[in-house]
Amino acid sequence: MRDIRSDAAAKPGSSATAPICWILAGLVYLLAEALAASAFPDYSYAMNYISDLGVPDVEMLGDRAIDSPLHMVMNIAFLVHGVLFTTAAIYMVRGSRLPLRLPISVFAIAHALGMVLIAVVNGGAHNNSLGLGGIHLLGAFLAFIGGHLTAICFGLSLLLRRNHLVRGGSLLGVFSVVIGLVGVLGIVMFQVDVRVIPGTILADGTWERIGMYAIVVWEMIVGIVILRDQKIHRAQPKVPALD
Repeated sequence: MRDIRSDAAAKPGSSATAPICWILAGLVYLLAEALAASAFPDYSYAMNYISDLGVPDVEMLGDRAIDSPLHMVMNIAFLVHGVLFTTAAIYMVRGSRLPLRLPISVFAIAHALGMVLIAVVNGGAHNNSLGLGGIHLLGAFLAFIGGHLTAICFGLSLLLRRNHLVRGGSLLGVFSVVIGLVGVLGIVMFQVDVRVIPGTILADGTWERIGMYAIVVWEMIVGIVILRDQKIHRAQPKVPALD
């Protein structure tokens, strides 16, 4: 005899590792950003770039005054976020029957690689003078697009899979796809607004944060929903069935 189990109960979906890592990734990022911003004189969430918090030098970058005493806190948070995000994605798809397991893993790894590059090669004037600015920009591209496409592929997997990984899988799938697309829109507008569109719709820092917060909100919501689902499943009696 065996127990009838949904994907949410089967290994690794039944493991709390993936949702906990996603929740922790979001918390680490938000707390580190708030802490670093609080020590940065006159830091503006709307005008300043996120990466300004990781620049170790006191300087001017364009029209932005840079002075981040807690730059190490932000750079460590970039690294930790990337590792936790990817660990969660790999644990989630390992051994599961999600249709887009490989793309989810690949895009999550791309996100982690991008976060590492952002942390190791900051966007300050010194690195730009050494010709390393392109590496920082590559890291930002991988971090944003990798995170957004992970969310989109995860959402599509839930929509394609009839026996959902979690209860309410269709709703979570739609949410994942929509918020991933919102994040992509934020990054596209980050490049288009000001540079292409006459006038300014939103400041650069706002568009960039739409891109990043889409990832953070997604991972935390998904983590919370999966943990809740696992708790409900464990509380239910197991139904025996003949093999």
